[in-house]
Amino acid sequence: MTRINTNVSSLVAQNRLQSSNADLQKSLTRLSTGLRINSGSDDPAGLLASEALRSEITGLNKAISNTQRASQIISTADSALGQVGNLLNDIKGLVNEAGNSGALSADEIAANQLQIDSSLEAINRIAQTTTFQGRKLLDGSQDFISNIGSVATVKDASIDQAKLGKAGKIDVSVDITSAAEQASVELSADAFNASDIDPSATNNVATKTSTISIGGETVTITGNADFDSVTITADNALAATATADNTAGAIEITFDGDSNPSDVQDVLDVLNGIEGIVATSDGDGTGTVVTGDAAALAATTDGTDVGLKVTGAGLDDLTVNYTAGTGADVVATFDADTNTLNVALGTTTSNNTLTNIKSKVDALDDLSAEIVDDQGDALTGFDDLTVSTTDLPEEATGTKVSAGLKDDLVFQLSGTDGAETFNFGAGTSLAQIKAAVNLVSDSTGVKADGTSTLTFKSDDYGKKALVNIDVINEGSSGAFESSLSATRANGTDIKASINGVAADGNGNSFSINTSTLSVSLSVDDGSTTDFTFSITGGGATFQLGPQVNSQQQASLGIASVSTGKLGGVSGRLYELGSGQAKSLSNDATGAADIINEVISKVSKVRGRLGSFQSTTLESNLVSLSETKANLQEAESSIRDADFAQESANLTRAQILVQSGTNVLSLANQNPRNVLSLLR
Repeated sequence: MTRINTNVSSLVAQNRLQSSNADLQKSLTRLSTGLRINSGSDDPAGLLASEALRSEITGLNKAISNTQRASQIISTADSALGQVGNLLNDIKGLVNEAGNSGALSADEIAANQLQIDSSLEAINRIAQTTTFQGRKLLDGSQDFISNIGSVATVKDASIDQAKLGKAGKIDVSVDITSAAEQASVELSADAFNASDIDPSATNNVATKTSTISIGGETVTITGNADFDSVTITADNALAATATADNTAGAIEITFDGDSNPSDVQDVLDVLNGIEGIVATSDGDGTGTVVTGDAAALAATTDGTDVGLKVTGAGLDDLTVNYTAGTGADVVATFDADTNTLNVALGTTTSNNTLTNIKSKVDALDDLSAEIVDDQGDALTGFDDLTVSTTDLPEEATGTKVSAGLKDDLVFQLSGTDGAETFNFGAGTSLAQIKAAVNLVSDSTGVKADGTSTLTFKSDDYGKKALVNIDVINEGSSGAFESSLSATRANGTDIKASINGVAADGNGNSFSINTSTLSVSLSVDDGSTTDFTFSITGGGATFQLGPQVNSQQQASLGIASVSTGKLGGVSGRLYELGSGQAKSLSNDATGAADIINEVISKVSKVRGRLGSFQSTTLESNLVSLSETKANLQEAESSIRDADFAQESANLTRAQILVQSGTNVLSLANQNPRNVLSLLR
């Protein structure tokens, strides 16, 4: 090398030394920070990936923290609810003890009431003082806000969860397909002997009314409550009087001179089904029986008595036989003030058989009429009298039956609340059976109702409602069991949908549980009324994911546990206080119903919170933690330095720097060799 202006070897050595120094600096930086990527120039693509992962990890860390705090809030609420539950159980014990009134003095019951009052105050205090970082949990401030209270048919409602979304509102539409029903078993009248109708039992017998038309005249026919008479009221005045003679089935009616043919026919109509009845004029010899359009009748009958006759199904249809075997006259009377003709049995204190009553009504469908002279011969010159039949029922609805069981009877009646055994002798009336069943309905949950038939019906609604009749012993006829519509029956649950989602029915209550809405509703017994309501806010919202949106949030409703809010269909808890309707001294049974319902409701709230804590929060915490670990591993593989590799790189860089320095020193000395040429 004989050129000295440019030391190429030195330049090469300098470049290599500079590169080695850069590698050494990079290794020192990575080893000192522990990161492979310390700037964008280290790995641009890796930096983008690692920063995205770091952002997700940051969100996960906060989600984990939020979940842990939510779990702490739920634990705080659950602990307070546990204390409420203990107080409620104490109250239940006091209520049950008060039911033993035969063994407790009034002072002891009063002492129990004081303890209940104290427990109620404690429950209200817990509702107001249970807080987390100054935020009340059980006073109702964490419950959802809705207008469900304005729906008249809703007895109870619970909104457990709702995701309001960006709109901040959920409109809820409820469609009820079919109402809940009670369990029901029918007992027909075939279980009893031939039915008698008691004329004195007017309170339980329905009055029936119908109309017929005769020659264009409208006539109202009314069977009275005793159903021992039939009343005819025509549109025109009936200027006639009627009396009865002593011949069974025969009635003689006398008309005055103001009668006309339509009036006469109105009177005739009441005598349906009676054969051979003769009515005559007043016999005053004036020859005027009718006026107006019936001139032919007047001309024909000048000075002559006129008779009227109705033919029908026969005398036997109106003959009334009494249990004593004595006959009775048929009595007809006319009230000129009210234009009413009454045909009745002469005696109304005895029993009139249903068969005989039916025959009187049936006769209305078999009516014919004509005008005759006093010899029974038909007169001519008149338009035919037409009769249109009526539609009176064969027997009165709700008739009180005084008949009794055909045989001795022993049966067990079971319901939701328990079972009772009944023992009746032959001849026991339907009313007596009904009274006996209803007397113990509190212990069976089954009541009886009816007059001519008997219906055993459960107090409860839904599939769990039960009526079971087990006939243990009856006579050879088997009339009771064969007269039952079934020996066992269950009710049916309500069928409904909420926002198009089929709801789970339980009696009169129904609910849905979806990702956006969880609500439980109870409606009036047998209600089929559709309704709508809106959820407009409220609830406790927990951010459980790294992204702030409704899909990664949970909104939970925590209702108030104050005594004014706790309760349901049976009533509110505050009603157990002194002076209230369900206090121990006023209604211990009602108090028991309320406390049982409240205990169930508080237990359900605790169960719901516990389920939210274990299945939602704790599982979410595990999931978030595992996701975080995986993301951190991925981020570490991209961003973190490999110390083994970086240590090797450092050693290599150090050696290269040292050797490069030595080589550069040698390269810088090379030009000096040229001086030897100048010696």
